[in-house]
Amino acid sequence: MKPATKETLALTGNEAAAYAMKQINPDVVAAYPITPATEIVQIFSKYVADGEVDTEFVPVESEHSAMSVCIGASAAGARVMTATASQGLALMHEMLYIAASLRLPILMVVGNRALSAPINIHCDHSDTMGSRDSGWIQIYCENTNEVYHTLIAAIRIAETANLPCMVTMDGFIVTHGMENVRVLEDAEVQEFVGKRKPLYSLLDTDNPITIGPLVLYDYYFEYKRSQLEGVLKAKKIIPLVIDEYNKRFGENIPSFVEEYYTEDAEIVIVAMSSAAGTFKEAIDIEREKGEKIGLLRLKVFRPFPYEILREKMKNAQVIGVMDRAETFSTMGGPLSIELKAALYPLEKRILLQDFIFGLGGREFTLENALEVVDILKKIKKDKKVSEEFIYIGIKE
Repeated sequence: MKPATKETLALTGNEAAAYAMKQINPDVVAAYPITPATEIVQIFSKYVADGEVDTEFVPVESEHSAMSVCIGASAAGARVMTATASQGLALMHEMLYIAASLRLPILMVVGNRALSAPINIHCDHSDTMGSRDSGWIQIYCENTNEVYHTLIAAIRIAETANLPCMVTMDGFIVTHGMENVRVLEDAEVQEFVGKRKPLYSLLDTDNPITIGPLVLYDYYFEYKRSQLEGVLKAKKIIPLVIDEYNKRFGENIPSFVEEYYTEDAEIVIVAMSSAAGTFKEAIDIEREKGEKIGLLRLKVFRPFPYEILREKMKNAQVIGVMDRAETFSTMGGPLSIELKAALYPLEKRILLQDFIFGLGGREFTLENALEVVDILKKIKKDKKVSEEFIYIGIKE
C-alpha cells in the first residue's frame, strides 16, 4: 500500500470537522445551529451550496427535529451526520435513545459546552456526560488534528458496529483553536470509509419491517439485552478500525487510551480531552525532578474500557482523576465514579483522588496541573485520601 498523501492545513476544530465531513460526503446532514458548534454545519452548508458534496442538507427548526430527521434518513439506509452542543444535545435527549435502540450508525460532532442555568457558552463535559447512558459510542478528542482523523475513522466504527457515535471536542479550546492538521486526499478518505451497508432499510419494499413498535414486558427486556451485545462488539471493533486507519495513513491516533510515561508511574493521572495536553507539560517538568508520574488519557468513554484501565493502573500507588463535569451525587464527577467501580475487583486498593475542574470554561492552567500533582504527591506520602473530591481553580 502506497503512503497516504497528506497536506498540512491550519484549521480550527470546527473547520477540521467540517472538512472531514466534506471528505466523508454523507447522504444526509440535518442540523440546527448552536454555539460553539454552529460553524461546523455552517461551513458544511457552503460545501453543499458549492456542489462539493452530494449531501442533502436539512436545516430544521430545533435539535430535536435534527435528530428526528437523522433517525428517519438512517433507517432508510442513508449515511447520516450532524453536529450540536450543550442545550442542543439536551433537546435531542429523547431521540438519542431511539437512535441507539434502533442501531442506527449516525455520526454526530459535539462541541462540549456547559449546560444552563446560568447560561454559559464555554466548555465543560456536562452535556455529553448527561447523555452517557443513551447507548451512543462516545469519543473525546484532545486536539484539532485528532478530531479530523477520528471523525473519518468513527464513521467506519459506527457503521461496522451499527451504533450511533458522538465525537467530541472541547468548546472554544479546540472548536475555535487553530492548529496544523494533516489532511488526506478526498479519494483516500472515500476508499477508507467505503459505502454504507445497512442492516435494513425502510425503502426495501421487498423486505418490509416494523420500526418503533410497542414492546411491553413480554420482550422489552430481551430487546435491551440484545442491544448490549452490539455495545460489547463495539469494544472489539473500535481498536480494529483505529489500527487499520493508523497503518493505512501513517497516523498514531489512540483507540481507547493514550499512555504518557505510565510504564513505571507510581502516580497516574487520568484525564480526557484538551486538559491532557496541559498535564503532559506538567509531567515533563516532574519527570525532570525524578518523579514517577504518568498520564492515562481516556479517549473512549462509552463503551467504558474498564478492562484496559484496570490493567494499566493495577501497579499505581495513587490515581488522580480529572472530571470536567459534576454529577451532584456528592461522590464526585462521572469519570471518577466509574473508575472506582472499575478498580474495585483489584485485590490491591489504590488511593484515588477525584478533581473537578474547568466548569463553564474556567481556564485550566499549567499551574493548576502542577497543583494537582502536588496534592497527589502528598497523598502518596501520607498514604491516605482526605476528601472525596477536590475543586481545582475555584474562587473560594
